[in-house]
Amino acid sequence: MPVVRLRAPLSELAGGRELRVEGSTVGDVLRALEREHPAIEGWILDEQRAIREHINVFVNGEKGREETALGDDDRIHVLPSISGG
Repeated sequence: MPVVRLRAPLSELAGGRELRVEGSTVGDVLRALEREHPAIEGWILDEQRAIREHINVFVNGEKGREETALGDDDRIHVLPSISGG
């Protein structure tokens, strides 16, 4: 089962930094993550169930998209964009 790594504040809302979530694509995993941890619903995926513009998703260090296929040993990093000045 793929491992999802979250950074604050998402890790605080989901109750952990590293979570195992079942799914065959990044989109499947992120939708399952929201179902299992309702407090993060809307933070990662928008109303059309697409990854929000300000969220970066990496699979094993490479940029991932909703349709990116996953294997059981893959690591998914969900990173909110950092802004400020």
